[in-house]
Amino acid sequence: MAAAAAAASSAKRALLPWARDAHHALARALQGCGGGGLGLRGALPTAGGRWSLLQCRWRSSLPQLDSADRSDEESGGEIDWDNLGFGLTPTDYMYVMRCSLEDGVFSRGELSRYGNIELSPSSGVINYGQGLFEGLKAYRAANQQGSYMLFRPEENARRMQHGAERMCMPSPSVEQFVHAVKQTVLANRRWVPPQGKGALYIRPLLIGSGPILGLAPAPEYTFLIYAAPVGTYFKEGLAPINLVVEDSIHRAMPGGTGGVKTITNYAPVLKAQMDAKSRGFTDVLYLDAVHKTYLEEASSCNLFIVKDGVVATPATVGTILPGITRKSVIELARDRGYQVEERLVSIDDLVGADEVFCTGTAVVVAPVSSVTYHGQRYEFRTGHDTLSQALHTTLTSIQMGLAEDKKGWTVAID
Repeated sequence: MAAAAAAASSAKRALLPWARDAHHALARALQGCGGGGLGLRGALPTAGGRWSLLQCRWRSSLPQLDSADRSDEESGGEIDWDNLGFGLTPTDYMYVMRCSLEDGVFSRGELSRYGNIELSPSSGVINYGQGLFEGLKAYRAANQQGSYMLFRPEENARRMQHGAERMCMPSPSVEQFVHAVKQTVLANRRWVPPQGKGALYIRPLLIGSGPILGLAPAPEYTFLIYAAPVGTYFKEGLAPINLVVEDSIHRAMPGGTGGVKTITNYAPVLKAQMDAKSRGFTDVLYLDAVHKTYLEEASSCNLFIVKDGVVATPATVGTILPGITRKSVIELARDRGYQVEERLVSIDDLVGADEVFCTGTAVVVAPVSSVTYHGQRYEFRTGHDTLSQALHTTLTSIQMGLAEDKKGWTVAID
């Protein structure tokens, strides 16, 4: 009991000023530890109770959720929905659950107020980049008041599981992942943009939160979801984008982690991306690291080209992220009678294409107006009679419930 009280006292000192009610949070933490619980409902203890105390300390450092905090409002404050970009607008709640490496099974999670979290300076994610993230969206369902639509969330869950195996991390089950996403959407439902104005972007994180000094997997892991209302990803909105090919900085290499959504894949491309934007380009296309001839993907989306009625996209062979929008677009294009090839796509293939577009959760389907390579600008067909426009309309209609979902891709939340 003395150890539990000491842990709770330490947790109280660590509480940040934005905590909803510090004294209530401490009381909950004490009750969870002193009563043999964990301070996080349903968590699994390990030998000696060390995991129990760690959970207790962590939970007391989170912004606490009281039942009185829940809001049924249907409007997200003073947001200008007509000018919603892709930026962070803090919402009300986040979802958190944890597990130890020894157990390998995630606890039952819970919602807390959105806010900062406490991490050890020696946590695996800070020291060694042991972390993954996902991205998906929730839309207001058409003609269904109080109903929301998710698009293939189980695919995100499976991709996270695949990445977790590569990064030596335990991961939530598909059922846990989807349940957590649903709870996050419902808790933040007043932030889901009106129909046609955008979506609630959902960001699941899986991080090595436990302390570790030597290079090894972290002893504890946290799964966390937060959300933010978003509009279009690129500043061009729905207008065609302009890309530049980068041949000196590479996003991934064979045998690396380019095929999983680890956090360590993204910071290395910032230099190339910032340089491209300073020169007026929207984003960067990366080449393979071996031959410097074959296209891989852009900073945050997959690439497609169209030539003489044939669609081609770089094959996901370990250096390219297998996008869920990419997978869906391939199927939709084939439904429209197009031959779709997943193969090596060279620079020569690109510059000779009739049409080029990018796909991703954030960008959806983005037409490409031009690609610049070695100072030469190559232009492509855009407009209402293009395949990219048709695919964008079909895909978003399914996602928002405007068209019948014959493929069983959407998940309704009521």
